[in-house]
Amino acid sequence: MSYAGAMALQQSVYAALLADTAVMDLSGGAIFDALPPGAVPGLYVSLGPERVRLSADKSGRGALHDFSVLVLSDDAGFGTAKALAVAVSDALDEVPLMLSRGRLVSLDFRRATARRTGDAREIEMWFRARVDLGPV
Repeated sequence: MSYAGAMALQQSVYAALLADTAVMDLSGGAIFDALPPGAVPGLYVSLGPERVRLSADKSGRGALHDFSVLVLSDDAGFGTAKALAVAVSDALDEVPLMLSRGRLVSLDFRRATARRTGDAREIEMWFRARVDLGPV
């Protein structure tokens, strides 16, 4: 059961971003788990892909979740997107996440890529979470 904590982790990350004042102020509340139909704002945060692998030992069941959070902006430069990306990173670094299933052992920033995608700017940040699911 290596994927058992995935939904709880996603819900907690999403809730942490919604609860963070800086993320909300900079994004105008445009924080998405799934993009809404129709036009999207010029600046927003979106939960991205996730990779999960087993991380269990004789003490218990668990998994490593590598997940991304994307910041997208239609601004000409990266300044606005980077300010929001910093706020997202701070929000996930500063508040311990509580999970509805399992226990978050660690949450670490891994890497980020800032790139131009046509006329837009995208910053993709990757984080690694270790989720403990209890005894074997």
